Amino acid sequence: MNTTISSNGLPQLPLATTNAENSAAQTATATPSASSSVSQTDDSVHLTDSARALQQASSANAPVDTHKVEQIKQQLAAGTYKVNAHAIANSLVSLEGQIGGGK
Repeated sequence: MNTTISSNGLPQLPLATTNAENSAAQTATATPSASSSVSQTDDSVHLTDSARALQQASSANAPVDTHKVEQIKQQLAAGTYKVNAHAIANSLVSLEGQIGGGK
């Protein structure tokens, strides 16, 4: 899946500069100029309904089985945690079916 991000008509920001370019820029800005003026704009972010739903689903209100988390931590520390590859594979196949529309 490819995603192309366009500027949507917004001005492009300058690329990162090297130290030599930064020094020259600082020297240039150190000398006052009567014609230079700085304008500020208010930035804002608007979330889509999908983004809001995702944010709510992943919020801190999501139920967490702290006992199970602690159990897994202890098993990892002791080196006794066993990965169930079959369960992982089944979950991935199920997820692929949901994403791809199920074949």
